[in-house]
Amino acid sequence: MTVASPAKNKRFLVLQGGAQGGAARDGAVPSSERVPAPPDSGSLKVRELVAPASPAVADEDLDRLEVPAAVVCARCGDVDCLGCDPDEERSGFLTIVPWERDGSSLRGLWLTARLATEQPESFFEALPDGAVAPALRFALLSELAAASALMLGAASGVGLLLPALSAEVVVSDGALAFAARSTVVGLPLIALLLVGAHALHALALDRAARNSGARGQRTRALRFGLYAAGWDIVLGPIGLVALLLSEGPASAFATLTKAGRAPGRASRAFLRGAYGLSGDAAERALRGGFRGAALAVVLAAVVLLALSVAFVVALASRV
Repeated sequence: MTVASPAKNKRFLVLQGGAQGGAARDGAVPSSERVPAPPDSGSLKVRELVAPASPAVADEDLDRLEVPAAVVCARCGDVDCLGCDPDEERSGFLTIVPWERDGSSLRGLWLTARLATEQPESFFEALPDGAVAPALRFALLSELAAASALMLGAASGVGLLLPALSAEVVVSDGALAFAARSTVVGLPLIALLLVGAHALHALALDRAARNSGARGQRTRALRFGLYAAGWDIVLGPIGLVALLLSEGPASAFATLTKAGRAPGRASRAFLRGAYGLSGDAAERALRGGFRGAALAVVLAAVVLLALSVAFVVALASRV
């Protein structure tokens, strides 16, 4: 039996039991307490060993040691796990998407939106495959919040620029009720329209990647497009106000300026992480995705313009 000890230069014993002798004691016995074996029994052989001294490591050397970071499954701890959580609406790598990890909380919504906007490379390159439902909920809430902030800002601007018209709308029961009904119905429609634009961009990117020779990842691409809706929160009025309050004007505008390049950075990172595309193949797929994004933006703009004109005409007829 060999007993190991982490102490430096520690003397200890190795007791080797013979075929006919008694049982050996477990554990280490210091040399000062050693009991010599009977010379003629042969049942126990006692040997002294000296453990080699381990090389000393200074504290400053330990501080310089780097341990690579690993993202593991929160359930089984396996680095290669694609998700063994029985809940199908949670992705396997729970530490990547705060929205899925935190149970769809407002804090998770804001953290996910900031990660998708301020750290698009690391977020979208490692975005795992999974269920579309949580990503769809995230996109709907994000666009609903962004649309509400934009509508509030537009109403405030109209009130400042056209105070007489705004006063007539407020004092007119019919116009005010129509404006309230239109807001309740229109906001979800605008949110759905913006979510659809993000989904169309993602599907166009998936098709372009397949045309470049990669294997299709339609579900993962949809998750990319839906989580990209977080850009509209951070780059909109809500993100501006939140960053101004938390970081100050200089830092807030620097963050927003850098985040303005998020779509291109995120698309390249997603093509690299999900499809394994880089170089010329990635640029070809990127151009195809941008064509889809341009089409989505044009369609969304046309529909929004038509809805706005219809709302203004109907509201004017009630004043």
